[in-house]
Amino acid sequence: MSDPAARVRALRDEIAHHDYRYHVLDAPEIADDAYDELFRELRSLEERHPDLIATDSPTQRVGGAPVAALESAEHVAPMLSLDSSADPDAFRQFDARVRKALAAAAESESEIAVRYSLEPKLDGLSVELVYADGLLERALTRGDGQIGEVITSNVRTIRSIPLRLSRGGPVPPLLSVRGEIFLPLHAFDDVNERLLALGKSPFANPRNAAAGTVRQLDPALAAERPLTLFAYDVLEGDGARAEADVRTHDEVLAALRGWGLPVNPENTWADGADEVLAHFARLAERRDALPYEIDGLVVKIDDLALRRRLGSTAHHPRWAFAIKFPPRKEVSQVLRIVVSVGRTGTVTPVALLRPVSIGGVTVSRANLHNREDIERKDIREGDTVRVERAGDVIPQVVARVDEGAERGPPFRMPPTCPSCDTPLESVGPYTVCPNAFECPAQLVGRLVHFGSRRGLDIEGLGERTARQLVDREMVRHLPDLFDLDAAVVEDLDGFAEVSARKLVAAIDAARSTTLPRLLYALGIPEVGAAVARTLAQRFGTSSALRAADVRALEAIDGIGPIMGAAIHRFLHETRNADVLDALQTLLETAPIVVSTDDAKPLAGHRIVFTGALERFTREGATELVERFGAAAGSSVSGKTTLVVAGTAAGSKLVKAQELGVEIVEEEGFLAYLADHGIDTTELEAGAGA
Repeated sequence: MSDPAARVRALRDEIAHHDYRYHVLDAPEIADDAYDELFRELRSLEERHPDLIATDSPTQRVGGAPVAALESAEHVAPMLSLDSSADPDAFRQFDARVRKALAAAAESESEIAVRYSLEPKLDGLSVELVYADGLLERALTRGDGQIGEVITSNVRTIRSIPLRLSRGGPVPPLLSVRGEIFLPLHAFDDVNERLLALGKSPFANPRNAAAGTVRQLDPALAAERPLTLFAYDVLEGDGARAEADVRTHDEVLAALRGWGLPVNPENTWADGADEVLAHFARLAERRDALPYEIDGLVVKIDDLALRRRLGSTAHHPRWAFAIKFPPRKEVSQVLRIVVSVGRTGTVTPVALLRPVSIGGVTVSRANLHNREDIERKDIREGDTVRVERAGDVIPQVVARVDEGAERGPPFRMPPTCPSCDTPLESVGPYTVCPNAFECPAQLVGRLVHFGSRRGLDIEGLGERTARQLVDREMVRHLPDLFDLDAAVVEDLDGFAEVSARKLVAAIDAARSTTLPRLLYALGIPEVGAAVARTLAQRFGTSSALRAADVRALEAIDGIGPIMGAAIHRFLHETRNADVLDALQTLLETAPIVVSTDDAKPLAGHRIVFTGALERFTREGATELVERFGAAAGSSVSGKTTLVVAGTAAGSKLVKAQELGVEIVEEEGFLAYLADHGIDTTELEAGAGA
């Protein structure tokens, strides 16, 4: 073929055809070397004719520069959780509720027959794939169900995911495909073998491997691991069903297959609860024969009209249920009991076990929870115990099976911290090391948390770097971080002159911050990002917060006595106070003007952000409007006063239009802030940080 453009089109179509045969139908037509030859020819033609390169070309799956951090974006429609239980009777109760609700909705005295769609519950990572005019535009992790992390570059490297939906007829202009990314078991073993050969820690299980891979900052690393995907649902851009004439979930799956997306061949259906539970029992028996990990069975009403009658709660659809497998259990012997100190200072007893295989994973350590738990179970060294592992949860000792022949004495928590020798304290059932900022075991985690994205956002301060800084005693107290110079950092493993300068520059830039970020970064017990904002808005400065008594903290809406006491105790522990004094000198924290809500320019306003924002970050905008009295909501209602719509805005935009809520794009939002006398310089500068 003499026309390069025509040959390129033909090669792309042929490669797409073979990708579909291999990844979707599991019926390849050609050998791997023949496929590779087609790929090489296409890549060669595109290199000679760069004007012919297109974003949906198979050669463009691998590429893109590493990013500094993953961005966040909103889902086209919420990705809800599933109601679930490991008790089969709970599913029978679900089935009874469904039939009763459907009969009531139909005003029928007789029961309505329900056919269920059944899918193995993959132990992977739920994602949303957004296709615009048939092209893969964006991929997001599930996140909190409303907002996920953008993983598009990494997802493009997964060969089972089509870059263009080119099969099965016309494609709606905007599609939200939901699916599960996972690592097959054979590939998981290969990945871990390579990691061990490189002297790196292996992944604990395939789910961690899949999640860690798609959240890599460098797509080239993701391309090295053969992830795959099974799609299980699709919606249009307004959150509605993608095909108006689709009546069943079985037809939804057929549409996905028709567009070239892989669907689990194990999917089936059943009539009524008895058939569902019989299939669940058969699946449990076949579980270990499958080429991927599963942790249960997802059951959905097949008829989409019946689903619409049942609707959803804010947490889960009323038409779906996950029957989970019970945790895997095995018997082992406790060789020793040691204690582990976590980031927040909690000291946890850990059983060192005679290695035992549980669900294909070798377990040699198991959690004993806390002082009261180990005393109640009376677990001692030498005992034979039952060990349980559920999903990616840390294995735990659930019961003593038999006393050992040479049983050790009752376990007692040590009087002092094994990491820093500080006297330990009891807080309810827990044992805690109060030396928050100087205890080496806590300091590594606290450094990572301090520099996290919601904290002081110090790029390059990951766990590996933090551990080296602590192990080499370059950072013995949190404020020491700000004394580092590039020449010292350059000596750390993984650093060179340029990367060392970048880390020190990032640390220096973190000297200027906001009070909500600082309060979150400190890792105060019970204080997440939302509580940090609440405290900052209430007190305005760190000095005012530290001067507050317990009653003032308890009185704040959403804080209460338990959280208030924990915050007060942390702020007034002597060693913590010394660190806070030092940080107060080192950092420039912008004060917040404290006033009554009625006096703030956005008092009474309820603002919702939707879609991908480009001029500023969602977190920065949320922080700004809350600082000036507005409430930032996660859903649109009649009380919403403004919706700020970015690109690919989804169901929230549709609902705002239905309710007549004022809608503005990013430029309009900036004008809205200016109209209320609010300076937007800080907001726009934060987007490019």
